[in-house]
Amino acid sequence: MKLSVCTDAVFQGESLTASAKRVRQLGISAIEFWGWEDKDLGELGRLREETGVEVAALCTGFVSLVDARQREAYVESLRRTLEVAGRLGCRRIITQTGNELPIAREEQHASLVEGLRACVPYLEEADSVLVVEPLNVRVDHAGYYLSSSDEAAEIVREVGSEHVKLLFDIYHQQITEGDLIRRIREYLPCIGHFHAAGNPGRHELYDSEVDYRSIFRAIRETGYDGYIGLEYFPKDDPAKGLEHAVQLMDGR
Repeated sequence: MKLSVCTDAVFQGESLTASAKRVRQLGISAIEFWGWEDKDLGELGRLREETGVEVAALCTGFVSLVDARQREAYVESLRRTLEVAGRLGCRRIITQTGNELPIAREEQHASLVEGLRACVPYLEEADSVLVVEPLNVRVDHAGYYLSSSDEAAEIVREVGSEHVKLLFDIYHQQITEGDLIRRIREYLPCIGHFHAAGNPGRHELYDSEVDYRSIFRAIRETGYDGYIGLEYFPKDDPAKGLEHAVQLMDGR
């Protein structure tokens, strides 16, 4: 397993160039970010050449998957994102589901599955993986449709493609449901990416009720070889939290 750093969160307000260089200086090989439309893609290309930093993941457009009326717009947004991601050597695309609608959840669940199935041919062509992210609705994302990793894993299984996976955000799932290690082990075949942050507060991993040393060890023991994205808002100098995460990654 490997670390990536969400620059939009950890280095909020800093330039992408400065952020990427600091990440590389700390021995971390990859960054990720939220939307790509506000990024200088030429700058990102130069950073990859100059520093060797990889783009581990980025988000597609924030178009609802639970609203079947928006499916065409969602697929078109994903196609544009896949084109950009391909230029950056990125093969992990993050998606949210959209907010819950005033209709039966069964209808929204079905829309999600069908919408993701419609994306599979484009993901196959790009050799990319779309990772679906549950978010907590108690603290940060009131009204969001998908909060449970149980339902997210069910959706991934129903889609039935290796190109659609679950993004297991440890911070969000601790708030929503807990029982993290058991769920990680159970759902590992469905998981394509992790996010990590301390809880409460969404700060550094050392400022958390979650025992990240045990969590990282459990993930390592599964044989997972993908990325764990550090997506938190630092209270201290960013270098302190990132150095701690590197130590956790090394089993220290």
